[in-house]
Amino acid sequence: MTKTIALLGHPVAHSLSPRFQQAALDALGVDARYEAWDVLPEDVPVALERLRGGEMLGANVTIPHKETVARLADRPDALVEWMGAANTLVNHGGQLAATNTDITGIQRSLAAEGVDVRGRRVVLLGAGGAARAVVIAMRRAGAAHLAIANRDQARAQAVAALGGDELPTSVLPFDPTSQALLDAVAEASLVVNATPLGMAHGPDEHASPLPASAFRAGQAAFDLVYIPEETPFLRDARAAGAHPIGGLAMLIHQGAEAFRLWTGLEPPVDVMFEAARTALAERAQAERS
Repeated sequence: MTKTIALLGHPVAHSLSPRFQQAALDALGVDARYEAWDVLPEDVPVALERLRGGEMLGANVTIPHKETVARLADRPDALVEWMGAANTLVNHGGQLAATNTDITGIQRSLAAEGVDVRGRRVVLLGAGGAARAVVIAMRRAGAAHLAIANRDQARAQAVAALGGDELPTSVLPFDPTSQALLDAVAEASLVVNATPLGMAHGPDEHASPLPASAFRAGQAAFDLVYIPEETPFLRDARAAGAHPIGGLAMLIHQGAEAFRLWTGLEPPVDVMFEAARTALAERAQAERS
């Protein structure tokens, strides 16, 4: 029987996951299809019940359902309970086990680029759901200090608390003219953009959260935005001699970890990257037409 893996979100039409996950399944000869389910918030319980069926391997979960799924899953792991958000479900005989592969996605993205933050200072821009994963990844990686810049200071404090005793944190105003923020960026070995600024069709696709002059040679700049592959944030970082890392890497690596959990197989990461980039190129061509 052909198995099914779903993507739960609202909306989901823009997602690259169906393209690269199906490509991976096909490359390894797995008899399964990956489907995007556009699920309204009030319909999440019904979708989870469907996922418990025998034909379902599991699911990815995206905005705005990560917190809801974390509460409703049958077997949330310690990471999900800690973060309060799940992005992956695995069906174990009708019981939905929940985990969060975003942390692994961040860690593997940085490792693939040779970026080691142990004992180094990091700046995080934004305090949304993705930022929570960054904090935990930096804690696990042994960063020396994490500065979080966000307009809502209370929210930033809540995200900073995930650093625990192991990761010293501070909260800064999210203001590109703030000298405190600019000083922190100048001292950082890694700067992470977890805001939607620079995202295609987002609130301001031509904007960067930092002035171009904030970057310096020798540091790494990691943008969690993956459309476009090179955002204004990354373009400015590259021009300053910093090492740019695009968000597509995190998307693929978190998806690859989910693939391992669903299938027990080693995912063909190169195939996943190729499929995602082909999909992005097709979209760009369609927009120009």
